[in-house]
Amino acid sequence: MKVHITGASGFVGSHVSAALRAHGADVRDERVELLDRSALERAFAGCDAVVHVAALYSFDAHAEELERVNVAGTENVLAACAAAGVRRLVHTSTAGTCGPVPGRPASEEDGPPEHELVVPYKRTKLVAEERVLAAAADGLDAVVVNPTAPVGEGDRKPTPTGRMIAGVASGRIPAYVASGLNVVDVRDVARGHVLALERGRAGERYLLGGVNLTLAELFAAIARIAGRARPRVKVPYPVTVGAAQLGLANRDEVRLARMPMFFSSAKAERELEYRPGPVEPALARAVAGLAGREAA
Repeated sequence: MKVHITGASGFVGSHVSAALRAHGADVRDERVELLDRSALERAFAGCDAVVHVAALYSFDAHAEELERVNVAGTENVLAACAAAGVRRLVHTSTAGTCGPVPGRPASEEDGPPEHELVVPYKRTKLVAEERVLAAAADGLDAVVVNPTAPVGEGDRKPTPTGRMIAGVASGRIPAYVASGLNVVDVRDVARGHVLALERGRAGERYLLGGVNLTLAELFAAIARIAGRARPRVKVPYPVTVGAAQLGLANRDEVRLARMPMFFSSAKAERELEYRPGPVEPALARAVAGLAGREAA
């Protein structure tokens, strides 16, 4: 199978590219500008499938830039797939379009709370996903995957999750709020993309997660790997809101920390035979990568 991957130079995309190659796919991963529809059509020509990983994952970028990359870019990918006769599309969304929900892990049947849609990254990823699902309803063989918070080696930019790991590992983050994350090995996310390409049902979305951890648990694990004392100060959520209002914390990240971001991958496990492993080795690889960057 000949597959083009958008965003193959990024954290998740590079792992997806490697996983597809290991699976025997003929991978095209040259960088193509998402806003250049003609270039996308040329890149997709002759491909059996496209895996659209490219996106702007940022809580600092301007809303207009996020709209251009995440929404208009996805619309261009859909149009280019149609023009090039691509048979299959896997679109990388985010778990954030499925939740969180209070009191339990969210599933693909859920959606995000209204108050979180003021966050431009989250809003634009939801709109992009809706465009893909609408195209699937119109006949495109498209499936959506929804990774949680991938961790591991190669997060060079880094992503917001990678910055969090670096902050805890370096001792720059000495405290935590009473929230949580579903954290997953980026290699498992990459394998989940391969499984979705092979087995995913058109018009469906699949959460690709790992383990639900409170921030206290996650930070303690990172600190232990880095050889540091774990953060022990629990900060009340209203204090973080005040810090954001004073410009001492990112407003969007604080909004998203209001509720634990816990998710269930039961559907992917059942339909795709997705089997995530433990997350500690991935955290260790992430921390080791930080040391390597500092040495360089």
